[in-house]
Amino acid sequence: MSWWPDVLIGALVALAAAWLLLVLALVVVRPRGGLLREALRLLPDLLRLLGRLAKDRSLPRGVRIRLALLLAYLAMPIDLIPDVIPVLGYADDAILVVAVLRSVARRAGVAPLRAHWPGTDDGFAALCRLVGLPGR
Repeated sequence: MSWWPDVLIGALVALAAAWLLLVLALVVVRPRGGLLREALRLLPDLLRLLGRLAKDRSLPRGVRIRLALLLAYLAMPIDLIPDVIPVLGYADDAILVVAVLRSVARRAGVAPLRAHWPGTDDGFAALCRLVGLPGR
C-alpha cells in the first residue's frame, strides 16, 4: 500500500489546524468594541506610520524587525483571511497592525508614534486608544 495519501492528508490537516490557530489568535488580540472599525478607518495612516517607524534608526532593532516583518506580511498577496471576503479580509490586517503597534508602543513609547504620525490629531487620539496609551 502507498503511504502518500496518508502523508498528504496529515499535512493538509496540520495546515488547516495551524490556520485555525492563527485565526483564533487574531480573535483574541483584536481591538474591542468599536476600535476595530476605527482601526479599519485609520489603516492608510497606520500603514504610512509603519513605514516611517521601520526606517527610524533610533528605535531598537527588535522593534524595526517586527515592523519590517509586518510590512512584508501586508505586502504578500496571501493573507490569513483573503481580502476578497468583505470586512473580514481587511480586519485581519488591521488586527495585526494594532497588535504590532501595541508592542512597539510598549517597547519604544508614545514619542516615536507621535513624531511619525502622518494623520490628524483626532487620528492620533484614536491610535492611542487602539494601542492602549493615554491620548497626548
